[in-house]
Amino acid sequence: MNVTRRQFFKLGGAGLASSSLAMMGFAPEPAEASIRQFKLTHAKETRNTCTYCSVGCGILIYSKGDGSKNVEQNVFHIEGDPDHPVSRGSLCPKGAGLLDFVHSKGRLEYPQVREAGSSEWTRISWDEALNRIARHMKDDRDANFVQRTAQGETVNHWTTTGFLAASGSSNEAGYITHKVVRNLGMVAFDNQARV
Repeated sequence: MNVTRRQFFKLGGAGLASSSLAMMGFAPEPAEASIRQFKLTHAKETRNTCTYCSVGCGILIYSKGDGSKNVEQNVFHIEGDPDHPVSRGSLCPKGAGLLDFVHSKGRLEYPQVREAGSSEWTRISWDEALNRIARHMKDDRDANFVQRTAQGETVNHWTTTGFLAASGSSNEAGYITHKVVRNLGMVAFDNQARV
């Protein structure tokens, strides 16, 4: 860097003036050291799997509550799990936005049903929802179950209802799901990974 004689005198004069002002008491107040609390201190850490797609990335969910019995924890931070063998702490943009998904005002938190011919959704209990699903499945299976083909071969097929499984679940859950669906006779069985 080339400094001319004139620039050198300007810089020297500015340095002398600022140090003189500081020595006369015009210096700013000394900065006080402050300790900022780590945001995850006292948080409950829960390991989970991202629900968005079939990759099954691991996530860490941090929540806080007052620790009382039956008190709901408030989720305030979600990040990738660095110890997870699939994602090693990485999350895609959808996974990185999970906190917005958790706190979304449009998130469905209870079952709803829209009766035939109606345009309104009504809230029902979980027991009622499960009973309705079971009743619809039983009625459809009883009406459409095919035991034998026209040639007399045993097939035990239920072709009018299908099942879409979640691929983010564990191997054990996938095995049980497959066994239940196939034992019911469903032919149309696919996985979220192929959607």
